[in-house]
Amino acid sequence: STTSLVICSLCNKEQDVQQNCSGCGACMGKYFCEKCNFFDDDISKKQYHCDGCGICRTGGIDNFFHCEKCGCCYSNVLKDSHHCVERAMHHNCPVCFEYLFDSTMDISVLHCGHTIHLECLNEMRVHHHFSCPVCSRSACDMTDAWQKLDQEVAATPMPEFYQKKMVWILCNDCGATSSVRFHVLAQKCPGCSSYNTRETRGGPAT
Repeated sequence: STTSLVICSLCNKEQDVQQNCSGCGACMGKYFCEKCNFFDDDISKKQYHCDGCGICRTGGIDNFFHCEKCGCCYSNVLKDSHHCVERAMHHNCPVCFEYLFDSTMDISVLHCGHTIHLECLNEMRVHHHFSCPVCSRSACDMTDAWQKLDQEVAATPMPEFYQKKMVWILCNDCGATSSVRFHVLAQKCPGCSSYNTRETRGGPAT
């Protein structure tokens, strides 16, 4: 329910929602949003109201933009580089299942456009999980990791019995299906050079 009346804590006057008391003139909140009826004395959070989100957010209006397709505010750093996902934050974090849209915790936008708590993403990395829990695409730039895997694969020749064994793989990053030489460590996508792949039962559907 929407707040329609407030009581001044200094003079006890009940009144319509407003920033300054109509009785004694006291400021009820240095930040006041008449759309959300929201008060806050800590303006260091740089609160602002986003009409697109329909709520107040923190961080300063000059530092964020509202993406209509994603349906949420993002840092200006992502303005021309993020991958749009319909209503990207209107769902639960894929790790802790807290609703992301009105979460007060920092949120990270992955390369694929899916969103996750930054803390949950860092926890995944500690456990060596580097792919999106929603779509399995690499969650960050894995170039260095793939180069190290190249070196490990080259330094680990397969026994003669397996040297001609071929397997079908699906690349989680580019979506290509390929037939590649089997290796016990990992299978590399010949299209995008990603090792974020998985074996499939056969080739692409015809």
